[in-house]
Amino acid sequence: MIDYKKTLNLLDTPFPMRGNLASREPGMLKAWQEKNLYQKIRSASKGRPKFILHDGPPYANGDIHIGHAVNKILKDIIIKSKTLSGFDAPYIPGWDCHGLPIEHQIEKKHGKHLPADKVRELCRAFAQEQVERQKSDFIRLGVLGDWEHPYLTMNFKTEAGIIRALGKIYQKGYLYQGQKPVNWCIDCGSALAEAEVEYEDKTSPAIDVGFAVSSSHPLLNKIFGVSVPGNVQTYAIIWTTTPWTLPANQAVCVHPEFDYALVQTTKGLLILASELKQACLERYDLSGKTLATCKGQALEHVLLQHPFEPRVVKIICGKHVTLEAGTGLVHTAPAHGLDDYFVGQNYNLPSDSPVGGDGQFVAHIPLVGGLSVWKANDIIIDTLRSSEHLICLKKIEHSYPHCWRHKTPIIFRATPQWFIGMNLHKTDAASTQDKTLRELAMLAVDTTAFYPTWGRARLEAMIKNRPDWCVSRQRNWGVPMTFFVHKDTHAPHPHSLELLEQIAQKVEQQGIEAWFALEASELLGEEAKDYKKLTDTLDVWFDSGTTHDTVVKADAQLTFPVDLYLEGSDQHRGWFQSSLLTGCAIDDRAPYKALLTHGFVVDGNGHKMSKSKGNVIAPQKVINTSGADILRLWVASTDYSGELSISEEILKRVIESYRRIRNTLRFLLANLMDFDPQTDSIDIAECLEIDRYMLALTAAFQEDLIQGYDRYEFHQVVHKLHNFCSEDLGGFYLDILKDRLYTAAAAGLPRRSAQTALHHITHCLVRLFAPILSFTAEEVWEHLTGDSEDSVLLHNWHNFPVQPDAEHLQQRWARIRALRSQVLKKLEDSRIQGEIGSSLAAKVEIRVCAEDFTLLSSLHHDLRFVLIVSAVNLIQVNDSQQESIFVTSSTHTKCERCWHYRQDVGHHADHPTLCERCVSNLYGNGEARNYA
Repeated sequence: MIDYKKTLNLLDTPFPMRGNLASREPGMLKAWQEKNLYQKIRSASKGRPKFILHDGPPYANGDIHIGHAVNKILKDIIIKSKTLSGFDAPYIPGWDCHGLPIEHQIEKKHGKHLPADKVRELCRAFAQEQVERQKSDFIRLGVLGDWEHPYLTMNFKTEAGIIRALGKIYQKGYLYQGQKPVNWCIDCGSALAEAEVEYEDKTSPAIDVGFAVSSSHPLLNKIFGVSVPGNVQTYAIIWTTTPWTLPANQAVCVHPEFDYALVQTTKGLLILASELKQACLERYDLSGKTLATCKGQALEHVLLQHPFEPRVVKIICGKHVTLEAGTGLVHTAPAHGLDDYFVGQNYNLPSDSPVGGDGQFVAHIPLVGGLSVWKANDIIIDTLRSSEHLICLKKIEHSYPHCWRHKTPIIFRATPQWFIGMNLHKTDAASTQDKTLRELAMLAVDTTAFYPTWGRARLEAMIKNRPDWCVSRQRNWGVPMTFFVHKDTHAPHPHSLELLEQIAQKVEQQGIEAWFALEASELLGEEAKDYKKLTDTLDVWFDSGTTHDTVVKADAQLTFPVDLYLEGSDQHRGWFQSSLLTGCAIDDRAPYKALLTHGFVVDGNGHKMSKSKGNVIAPQKVINTSGADILRLWVASTDYSGELSISEEILKRVIESYRRIRNTLRFLLANLMDFDPQTDSIDIAECLEIDRYMLALTAAFQEDLIQGYDRYEFHQVVHKLHNFCSEDLGGFYLDILKDRLYTAAAAGLPRRSAQTALHHITHCLVRLFAPILSFTAEEVWEHLTGDSEDSVLLHNWHNFPVQPDAEHLQQRWARIRALRSQVLKKLEDSRIQGEIGSSLAAKVEIRVCAEDFTLLSSLHHDLRFVLIVSAVNLIQVNDSQQESIFVTSSTHTKCERCWHYRQDVGHHADHPTLCERCVSNLYGNGEARNYA
């Protein structure tokens, strides 16, 4: 007795159903490295148009977290998709290696009193160790790049390049030295960049303080136009949340155009902004009568007595004063606030800070000398209370700047620093533009593409409002500001540009230690007695912000400006901005053509990840348990333009999605096991119509997804890929195709036509999946081509055979599929009712109007294969109201081999359990099909 099951074309594939990614991916990585895959891609891409994504350097401190993984995977998806699109897209990874956090690690481990050269030696070794640790994890993610030759900001050549970049900006006239308030972290002992400041809630003492008017009463009479009682004290009332800044007070500021009221109260006459008067009186628990009002301009130069120091200060005017809170009169300490500093410049007010770098008042300051600023608050408040200058005290919670490293409140403190001026013009003789650096940056933003588009408004707002960039730091581990300044005037040496180049040449050979070990006389000779070396180092954001100049322009395989920068949304304040400013300062333009921003990773409930909350998901754990491709699929399937949610439950859904994708790929590979495209392919014109339709559909689908990759809409790419596999393939084409693949003559035209289509579809899909599921795609490629030395990334997107009637085929089959869906619903209803078992046990009667009747009739006997039923009775009706679908159970016998219920089962004496179709496929010329 013949076992007809063995006559079916049920092929198997060594491509396993289970990915076992966690255990198998390391072997694939090793194979990539052994065959030098990245360099092979570079060779294959030689001569193509360039696409350059410049890597924003992660900081070389600590193991990578899930945010790092998101960033690097997104970059890798872009690089690989651009490679498949026919670009030469090299990827040079980089690291940011200088800066306080690394120096802090060394201090924690070895103490704070090491010699400076030893600190730098230990910092360099520590940074290199961190680079190697992070590099290993990035490689494990499947990220391809020139990992053997990354750029490090601590490479001697790059350190020299940073010095040269500083020289270029100095030459253009944007660099200046000055003493103005900067963000100062007491714990760091250094100035902070804007990007190193974050805002957190803080409880502060909010105080209203009376500054007694020391001018003569006749002056007040004149200003307000009333007779001010001579025996009543008048106070200008200020409001502040930083009492510790009062020792530095030099003035009280009013807005020249606001109305100010002279208010009679039991505590004296109070000068308050008219609009805020009622709120102030309620806060003070006072009642008051307005005697008169005047414009703020009229109060200019009125003299006031400082509330606890023996000096007189004046009322000045400034348009930064607001009516949002307080009294409308602003305590002005030019040493402790930028607005105060700038308005103080207009009135020649001193800006010396009474506070040292350790956050303590210098010893000679009355009342608070030697105290920390925070302890000084209580002393100052008590003093004001005792002298009856304290009008009101409240504790308030408000947003206050904190150090992003130490998470502690910072202070504003005037210190001698070096700045890049936002409102300065170029001064070099070669310049032909007359715009300020701020104006240049705003123009550069206008010409930059943003993904997502909201990034433009965010960066514009930051550039519009940002203060001058303080680029100097008071640390050891950083690129030095290699200037010689005059000991008396502090002016840079007149030949600073030539000296900078000489120093850069030394640094290029010996690293930054060359500057710190340098004796001034080596370069200045006799002049050395008049000059001193700067001891400041550069803000670490200057290091990374100039990599377009120090790395991109220095590497022949890269091009300037680059096509894309890609980082997290915090980098509008950080790397995006520092790169933009240095690019405009050096080249009058942004160093990038486009910016892509991704959000932060949160847990499944939208909460920030925190070890204390126990909601941290480490990329290493995901990789070791589920594989890097699962992490890559999660990244790609998540809309990165907002927050990216991850949890164990979310990852389970990703794993299930991966399994469905893998099963589809496995089915395709299995049914191509006996197909040699060189000898078995069928000319497209001879293929069955449904196969030609699927080729046309897949070609259009591929073009749509390529555009999705080009728009960086990866979550849409994944969604469409998943739908294509589950609906277009699994729910339609492959479901129909199984009968032909399994039961048709193995080498007959109907089956070879199907395999020809599957060959093209598989080649298309493996390429489309390759940027995202890199390990899986390479595994599929090896099974598909049989060439372990080849790689999908050595090729471009799949080239489909041309079909002149492709559009017509898609329109025609779109309607067939719509009608088929109606039939499938009826079949499912009958199955639920127990009227049929499988759909092949059914026969269907379809009543449709002329157009659909003509369409379905055109498939002839192949219509039953499209509907996966054993018989179809097609009837034309004249009215759409008469259209209907009837499902009944077949009364015929089931073929043992193909499971169709056919009248001709048993007609062949030698094969009484087979239908004529199966007999022909096994022992005759094979069945003929034209459509499906």
